[in-house]
Amino acid sequence: MTPDLVLASSSPRRRDLLARIGVVPTRVASPDIDESPHPREVPRAYALRLAQEKAEAVTRAEGEVVIAGDTTVAVGRRILPPAESEDVQRELLSLLSGRRHHCISAICAIDATGKVRTRIVDTIVAFKPLSSAEIDAYVACGEGLGKAGGYAIQGRAEAYVRYLAGSHSGVVGLPLFETRALLIASGIPLG
Repeated sequence: MTPDLVLASSSPRRRDLLARIGVVPTRVASPDIDESPHPREVPRAYALRLAQEKAEAVTRAEGEVVIAGDTTVAVGRRILPPAESEDVQRELLSLLSGRRHHCISAICAIDATGKVRTRIVDTIVAFKPLSSAEIDAYVACGEGLGKAGGYAIQGRAEAYVRYLAGSHSGVVGLPLFETRALLIASGIPLG
């Protein structure tokens, strides 16, 4: 019997990304966890911890597989917050202007037996130098508000990316190659 899949995320982007590989979750549950970084926590450990905590925060019924993800944007060891206001978004975009940063995507799957599997993908993204007018125009469009690093690569911000090494879908919110492998290993049949 094929297990049911639970997506532990309120992100419509993650649902859309799963659909790209032919996966429709049986149900979607929003995990309620504290996403504050721990003191001296490095970005990779932070992303992995959040993905696992999100997966574990969702009640898993018998025969269900849970999948959760986290995407963290970092400059060096500094974990960047989501852009919760336009002012924060301007600060983030100014910081990312003309420089490389890391988009770390962690995924955690808990299979029907309770076995936990994780993967992590570190994608390097470099923005072109952004003028104040470009930053203001991007902030005004509204698409980066609430997003890690203050931008959505699947939207207008992609025009500012001069270099990307890694997983584009990981920057959006779920690295599809690794997600597919985790789902198969967890008992979800995929063609």
